[in-house]
Amino acid sequence: MSSSFKGILCMCGGVLCLALGDAITKWLGETHSPLQIIFFRTLVSLPLIALIARFNGGLRKLATRRPGIHLLRGLIFTGTMVCFMWGLTLLPLAETTAIAFAAPLFVNLLSVPLLGERVDRTTLLATMLGFIGVLVVVRPGGSSFQPAALIVVGAAVFYALMMITARRYGGREHLWAMVFYTTLVPMLVSAVTLPWVWQMPAPIHWPFFLLAGVLGVGAMVGLTLAFRYAPAALAAPFDYTALLWAVLLGWWLWDEVPDLWVFVGGTLIIVSGLAIAYHERRVALNRRPSA
Repeated sequence: MSSSFKGILCMCGGVLCLALGDAITKWLGETHSPLQIIFFRTLVSLPLIALIARFNGGLRKLATRRPGIHLLRGLIFTGTMVCFMWGLTLLPLAETTAIAFAAPLFVNLLSVPLLGERVDRTTLLATMLGFIGVLVVVRPGGSSFQPAALIVVGAAVFYALMMITARRYGGREHLWAMVFYTTLVPMLVSAVTLPWVWQMPAPIHWPFFLLAGVLGVGAMVGLTLAFRYAPAALAAPFDYTALLWAVLLGWWLWDEVPDLWVFVGGTLIIVSGLAIAYHERRVALNRRPSA
């Protein structure tokens, strides 16, 4: 099996874990606060992340000289999880997933003021196409507009800030340190809120809280290995298989059938993302020194 094929399989597996985790979260969110779900997911994920770090260079990889940066990223990630999980309880699964795909578009826009990067014309046009797709899905001002869609847009903005901080500080901190502390902070924040949001889980809920945390770590490992085995330009497009899983799971579990505009808008967002990835790959190849 070629390395690239392994990368594609890891990406598809990681995305499937994400989709299953989102479906479980949506189901648990019918009776539990997003903050309680975050607490259990991170409580399960944290020791698994530490264990993975233990076998990938030792726990010394969790050492850091920038606790403030990890605190900031953890708070941003908390905002991401709260908004996304809240949106999952209010919107169909496929619609929530389609809107969340806008995160890379916000990265392109926010990287200009926050990182001082320049966005060329092709990337800007592709980003604009993606935002048109978001507007098609959200349909602000239309009769079918749901304010909850703006909550998911907020999740996409928070996640974009996560990616920007990773781009800025990722080269100075070990991967597993960034993942560990980004998971630790939401656990602590959500733990503080438990006295106000606690709802005793039914016996059937406990294994699914556990499974959601395991799937979260499985997704992280799958996506990490995907980019290790395969070039980013090859692996990244398979991230969009999440929309297929969201449609299937939403239909199977909740009889959700997205309307035409969700498919149209989702297609525009996906085309935008693929165009940006292809363009960035060409730019990177052109910058390589010739032999």
